[in-house]
Amino acid sequence: MEIASRPPGGTMPAINAPRPPTAGTTTAAQRTAAQNFEGQVLGALLQPMFAGLDSKGLFSGGPGEAQWRPMLVQEMGNAVARQGGLGLAESVLREMQRNSR
Repeated sequence: MEIASRPPGGTMPAINAPRPPTAGTTTAAQRTAAQNFEGQVLGALLQPMFAGLDSKGLFSGGPGEAQWRPMLVQEMGNAVARQGGLGLAESVLREMQRNSR
């Protein structure tokens, strides 16, 4: 039994062909990626600040707080990045644009 490696007609449909990126979408996608990267970095920098918090005190959230804390800290990093952050996203964006030329 032979399995055909090509679809009927011999060519791949045009819908699967890569499209050249437009300048506007490339810049927007690159900006989003750079901002997401900065959010990840800020989340990693904020994580040690919350690592030593006691989750058994009177005003703590208990075991649930310990489970949800990493996501909270990551969202704090993302929020800081959306508000301008450390400026890391702009540096990363410039590098991405320089390398995509």
